[in-house]
Amino acid sequence: MTRENWGSRFGFIMATAGFAIGMGNIWRFPYITGESGGGAFILIYLIFTVLIGVPLLTAEISLGRKAQLTPIAGMKKLAGDSKFWISIGWVEVIAAILIMAYYLMIMAWVGVYVVEYLTGKFSAMSSEQVLSNFDNLVAQPGTVVSYALGIAVLMGVILTQGLQGGVERISKIFMPMLLIFFVVLAIGSNTFEGSFEGLKWYLSPDFSKINGEVILAALGQVFFSIGVGLAGGFVFGSYLDPKKSDVPGSVALVVAFDTAIAIVSGLVIFPALFAFGMAPDSGPGLLFVTMASLFTKVPFGDAVGTFFFLLVFIAGLTSILGLVEAVASSFMDSFKIGRRTAVVYAVALTFVLSIPSILSFGPWADFTIMGKDFFNFTDYLSGSIMLPLGGLLISLFVAYKWGFDQFKSDTNDGVVGKVRVTHAWKIFLKVLIPIVIAIILINGLMGAQGG
Repeated sequence: MTRENWGSRFGFIMATAGFAIGMGNIWRFPYITGESGGGAFILIYLIFTVLIGVPLLTAEISLGRKAQLTPIAGMKKLAGDSKFWISIGWVEVIAAILIMAYYLMIMAWVGVYVVEYLTGKFSAMSSEQVLSNFDNLVAQPGTVVSYALGIAVLMGVILTQGLQGGVERISKIFMPMLLIFFVVLAIGSNTFEGSFEGLKWYLSPDFSKINGEVILAALGQVFFSIGVGLAGGFVFGSYLDPKKSDVPGSVALVVAFDTAIAIVSGLVIFPALFAFGMAPDSGPGLLFVTMASLFTKVPFGDAVGTFFFLLVFIAGLTSILGLVEAVASSFMDSFKIGRRTAVVYAVALTFVLSIPSILSFGPWADFTIMGKDFFNFTDYLSGSIMLPLGGLLISLFVAYKWGFDQFKSDTNDGVVGKVRVTHAWKIFLKVLIPIVIAIILINGLMGAQGG
């Protein structure tokens, strides 16, 4: 079976950025920022993005390029008989499957909102009615399940077109469009009277807000947003030419694109919230309740709301396509099956696993695992345990099994610009990153004990 390859470097960068850019940037980043004090959180987030996110994503993509296989089969090739190092592949694929399980549910919520804005349902709603509308949506799973099924079918159609015809083509169209449209929304958001106070709150660091909790939140967001340890980087790297592709330079552009979308999403949301006297620290409901309430107050609210949630849907679609592509490709390499069959299995698995998450807001709300409903348990297990564990294992493999000098030499093959792995990375991959990730992992495990 001939291995697929990217059609162009631009296609690889846009597809990898599409995988990274999703709910982590537009849903999670703003509400975590709101809960963590605005500018202070952003400053810490940017520092960790450069010092931890870039080296780890570079290492993961470079592993995939070296293996020319997906995580499970690739780590068997690179690690030989060592079951310990092969576990990297399993951790990554399991993390991707866990996140797929609830990501499709959130995509379904967004899909419902797009349709409801298009049909004018929100136009006559008060803020209280917007809240009850969301509560009713998540409590009655039938609608969400039907939308999830429709999105799953859409994903299957796209992914069966092949790497270049599916993920790459969609990402090359939608990623530049996404950035342009979000910039337009940000400009509009900052024209409201009183919006400057929101802009100032968002971008002015209040160093008194920086504490251990904010630092850990920033670290966790780096993993969630960039997608380290989620199999996507490994899989996408495996489709690169092992000698002619510029990994460090491409990763720098991917992370810059990912971070730009996150920052711009805040420029859209917080100035508008302050202009209309709404709280910036409204937590996970920021997107589906607070922003939806906001659109009932702004001029042409239905059109703006439709536009906004359509952009969120596009960002989420490219991201979940990357996740499912990673799992489907892993099935292809591990079970020696064709793309179409692997995509059907991966999409079906995503849909089936999404149902318990959907039901956890309704009929299964009282069913708990370790004191958490199914959605929160899946979110905790993937985000607080599996992602940090995957990142920790990658950094240790690169530093001590692959060997830093060999990693540096292999990764710099094909570099065409100024961004490259230097000796300065050594202390980060061998010492700093493992220690920092271990702290995140311990914190996650302590959170489990706390119920």
